[in-house]
Amino acid sequence: MESGYQFNSLTFITDGGPVSMMVALLLVTMSVASWYLIIVKSYQAVTLRNNSNAFTKRFWDAPTLASALNQTAGTTPVSRLATQSIEAAEHHQKHAAKRLADACNQDEFVARAMRRNIADESAALESGLTVLASVGSVSPFIGLFGTVWGIYHALASISLSGQATLDKVAGPVGEALIMTAMGLAVAIPAVLAYNALVRSNRVLLGQLESFAHDLHTLLIMGTALTVAPNTSSGNQASKQSAAHLKEVNA
Repeated sequence: MESGYQFNSLTFITDGGPVSMMVALLLVTMSVASWYLIIVKSYQAVTLRNNSNAFTKRFWDAPTLASALNQTAGTTPVSRLATQSIEAAEHHQKHAAKRLADACNQDEFVARAMRRNIADESAALESGLTVLASVGSVSPFIGLFGTVWGIYHALASISLSGQATLDKVAGPVGEALIMTAMGLAVAIPAVLAYNALVRSNRVLLGQLESFAHDLHTLLIMGTALTVAPNTSSGNQASKQSAAHLKEVNA
């Protein structure tokens, strides 16, 4: 009894010539790049979220702005936003006598600084996501191209051998479909990770904008509109912070 076809994916890829090997190498490269970004960006998202929440709580609980910024300043989007916004408010008050107030009042000047900072943080969070999106959308088509190329060579070999029985056709065609499976295996994790990271970035930017609103109110009005999580201690810290800011700028 004749033995069945022995599947050997590696042999199939090497027998497919330079095109099959290039397609397989490209898929492997895309897979390595996507998994690297998935691990790095996921760790970054978790770390930034935890550090931002911790900084926000310490900021509103701090007695002065100086003491609030001294703790892990510049290590999270929220802390960088706070630092640059306070610097913008101090800069405007120091140079208001030089007709800077005629061109732009303090409210608009601080708001512009905040918007620029949020735009920079958004761009930083989105770095690498384009690669994941590209891998998720392109890799299935690359795998399909490898499948078509493999089936073409499999059918050409069968035609030359003159044996077109089912057992002779099923093996080479089945191996050719491995390329499609490889493309899907690369694309699915990339797409899922991209959607999860986009959602995480959207939540973090929402928290950043909420903090920016409260900080803008504090810098302009002298007291925060809403402070979380401890309202009583937060309001006291807001008044002390506003007083400290006026003392520094005086």
